[in-house]
Amino acid sequence: MDRRQLLSAEIYGYSYDNYHDHLGVNPRFDRYMPEAVDILESAADEEWPIEKVARALGVEISAAKEDLLALERARKVVDAENPAESFRWAVRQAIEAAIEKGLSDPESIDQLTIQICYRAADLGYILKQNGEVLSRYSRHLRREPDVEYYEGYFDEEE
Repeated sequence: MDRRQLLSAEIYGYSYDNYHDHLGVNPRFDRYMPEAVDILESAADEEWPIEKVARALGVEISAAKEDLLALERARKVVDAENPAESFRWAVRQAIEAAIEKGLSDPESIDQLTIQICYRAADLGYILKQNGEVLSRYSRHLRREPDVEYYEGYFDEEE
């Protein structure tokens, strides 16, 4: 899948495998969602007034605001420096959403677990698409905040 399709999957809540399975079968996935991504990216980059965004998308202002926020989140995942950082952003966003909804009982924890597993599947999709293996990103996945790493640490493979 290309960047527009990955952004579409992120914005509209599809796993990468599911989105890929709909390509060539459903014009919503091939044309309409990527066209909406183009509108959203232009709107964000050119700082359109929200009314213009809503008109261009054919939605209410509240939905246009949500779509712009979804684009911002999607860009963090899709445009991350590498698949490991993409996965980190995706998992963080899943956790933040779960906390916002109320992560307080076994059912909500199960739902978060499912979302993290979906994000792992998306990571697998990207690695397969790039012809890479997970172990290549082992150090990136184990990176800790506030820890200084020597230059080149992430360039070496284990």
